[in-house]
Amino acid sequence: RIKPSRGRVRKRRGGLWQSDAYAVQNSTCGILARIQTHSRRKEHKMRRSDREITDIQEILAVMKRCDVCRLALHDVDYPYILPVNFGMQIEDGQVILYFHGAREGRKYELIARDNRASFEMDCSHKLILDPQKGNCTMEYESVIGHGRIEAVPEAEKEGALCLLMQHYHAEDFQYDRTAIPRTEVLRLVVEQVTGKARRKGGN
Repeated sequence: RIKPSRGRVRKRRGGLWQSDAYAVQNSTCGILARIQTHSRRKEHKMRRSDREITDIQEILAVMKRCDVCRLALHDVDYPYILPVNFGMQIEDGQVILYFHGAREGRKYELIARDNRASFEMDCSHKLILDPQKGNCTMEYESVIGHGRIEAVPEAEKEGALCLLMQHYHAEDFQYDRTAIPRTEVLRLVVEQVTGKARRKGGN
């Protein structure tokens, strides 16, 4: 099994789980100090630099609009990828993603062997057709990044699950707390992130 790491989820205050997941306006400098944006990794320049999102606040806003995160894990012959729901938190300038699932499955075996993980999420899709020129393209916003994934300790699971509910605007839903011991909760500590978008009026 994956060993839980030390605590990160913020404690309950006034009956609510406190998270600065989306209150990022005062945290930009700290975030940039802890994760790399694509523009800082000169060895891998984005081909379409006109579509690159370099503002970390804008990248986080795109992540907030996404409803599925795709995790890629290291397997022997091929990468193992799976779509998951997620929650997001920023703590001391560190971006953290949270996931949940059943307590058994292949992903836990892979994470136990190698906890490095990549992730991708995208949103704002719109098909654009130009009959006159015969062109077809797509508007989109997307984020790609990587980090290390770890288990959340039992005592912090409820807070992490509340972050997931918050991401889907259902923080007031009273879910069955007796299911928490049967639920595995993971977090991915983001080390690097890249944003890209093609929006209305863009190339």
